[in-house]
Amino acid sequence: MKVVIVEDERLAAEKLQRLLKQVDSGIEVLKVLESVEEAVNWFSVNVSPDLVFMDIQLDDGISFEIFDTVKIEAPVIFTTAFDEYAIRAFKVNSVDYLLKPVEKAALENSLRKYRNIYTAKQTEINISKVFEQMAKTYKSRFLVKIGTHFQSVPIENISCFFVEERSTFLKTKTGKNYDLDYSLDQIQKLVAPELFFRINRNFLVNINSISEILSYSTSRLKLKLHNFSSEGLIVSRDKAGEFKLWMDR
Repeated sequence: MKVVIVEDERLAAEKLQRLLKQVDSGIEVLKVLESVEEAVNWFSVNVSPDLVFMDIQLDDGISFEIFDTVKIEAPVIFTTAFDEYAIRAFKVNSVDYLLKPVEKAALENSLRKYRNIYTAKQTEINISKVFEQMAKTYKSRFLVKIGTHFQSVPIENISCFFVEERSTFLKTKTGKNYDLDYSLDQIQKLVAPELFFRINRNFLVNINSISEILSYSTSRLKLKLHNFSSEGLIVSRDKAGEFKLWMDR
């Protein structure tokens, strides 16, 4: 299990890490974040952990402000010295609410609760995805018009799909553009998700056409494709974490 701790008190963070190791030696603490700002920046660009332990009162605000800025997919166990935030904690994706100082027995109960809820839920989700993928058939080619002629372009020869001046195009790996009668939203549903990824509103790229991935800003990435260079090949801020996971599967 991979966890992230949001805690501004160093001693409290160290104690929680020791307790987690005592309870389950397989738990890996990916990061300790000490402020609202640091948490927002980290969750904006990293793949979601399995579980988050989050202190409520931090030096630069309360941790609920994090949820107002970024989407946190992982379940959260809140830790705090005060119980006044209990109701508000359960309005976000909270598993439990632990009062400081955190005791080993209480931590064990919270982790047991997390496993009971999310292990069963994840198994159900995974099985549903398997059947969904088995039942779904994706396009293997696109028919394009060239003047008065038509040509069928195999999916493996397509570098990307993109929108330009309200028209949708496919670009082949040899650099040719062909106009399509589909919207990008429609195409995204027609092609295999393990092969194509929607990096932003205007580009859907083939994983096999990516030649280079560059850090573009603190929370965005820039891509280069074989035989294609465009300023629009930017992985949007809200897609960066999912994109990294897609590339690393």
